[in-house]
Amino acid sequence: MKKLINYCYLLLFGLLIGACSKDGGYYQPEVINKRFDGDTYAYLKSKTGVYDSLIQVIDRLGLEATLRDSDITLFALTNESFQLAIANLNNVRFLADRPSEYLSTIDYEHLDTMLTQYIIRGKYPTDSMLLQDGISLTAVRYNYPMHAKLARTTSSGLRDGGPTTIDYSDTKQSQFRRNWITTTTGSINIETDNAFVHVINSDHVFGFGDFISRLTYIPPPPNLFMTVGGQWSTSRENPGGPNAIEAAQFAFDGNRETKFYLDNFSNAWLQFEFVEPAVAGAYTITSANDLPERDPIDWNVQGSHDGENWVTLDSRSGEIFEERFQLKVYRINNEVAYKYYRLNVLRNRSGSTFQIADWTMNAPDNTQE
Repeated sequence: MKKLINYCYLLLFGLLIGACSKDGGYYQPEVINKRFDGDTYAYLKSKTGVYDSLIQVIDRLGLEATLRDSDITLFALTNESFQLAIANLNNVRFLADRPSEYLSTIDYEHLDTMLTQYIIRGKYPTDSMLLQDGISLTAVRYNYPMHAKLARTTSSGLRDGGPTTIDYSDTKQSQFRRNWITTTTGSINIETDNAFVHVINSDHVFGFGDFISRLTYIPPPPNLFMTVGGQWSTSRENPGGPNAIEAAQFAFDGNRETKFYLDNFSNAWLQFEFVEPAVAGAYTITSANDLPERDPIDWNVQGSHDGENWVTLDSRSGEIFEERFQLKVYRINNEVAYKYYRLNVLRNRSGSTFQIADWTMNAPDNTQE
């Protein structure tokens, strides 16, 4: 009997010790096999009701072969991401009394540009994203720069105790993270024969914030430089002179393939004197072909009757051109006919060089759809 009592005490002591011992910090679930026997396109097709919209866009853009044969990393969008984008777009178009759009009717070029941001050249599992600053990635078309960084969520009050995710970012071709648009993944490291698939959270809206703006674009009003005519001038000419291949004259030619370039830049202005006063209700600026750091970022537009006394019509700060050859339209509240208009570029994005493809002043009226 005494031996039995001693055994019970030992058993109770062992249970108490086990109950007081520390755990590993967070729950480590059993590893789930995420290997799919087949190519990436076949994987998407196997998930009926999950990637139907993504497959529809892939087929329309002719990307099936890429998903079957190329080494890629796919940040896969579920049906919900497309549904949110289409619903938001058509709400805006309804308010503007414009017809609805669908994945089958949306402009091919816009759809292509947006979708290929989610398809990356090369195979990148999460192990490749362990660097503190993440890794830079390149989209499968157009060499568009994207970024991915590994993250681990908090769980049960334990920092980094939750599941691993990826912060996936559209860099907007900017070196400054404040300009990036970021989403997260809900599932990672699904391996197919030719790719790693990371699944974007279902609350992400397809297009990284560009979907509505791209598809509700309204062309700018008529270019007054062309319709009224006049003479341009600048505060400073290209180092090669007025006949250089990147001289100031090319900021006024209406051709986005040409540009005006300056080195040792601190600020500069472009000016247009009309043959007769004209009312401008908008203006445009078009980014040039390369090096986003050369883009204008801070500027103002002014009008004058005599070329000496100026009225500021619009001021912009921190403007970012997300793409090369991108035309942006800025509408201004102006009903005065000025003979002179001036664009004062106060700061470029970074560095000591500046470029602009085009600047125009435009009529106040506009042709709607």
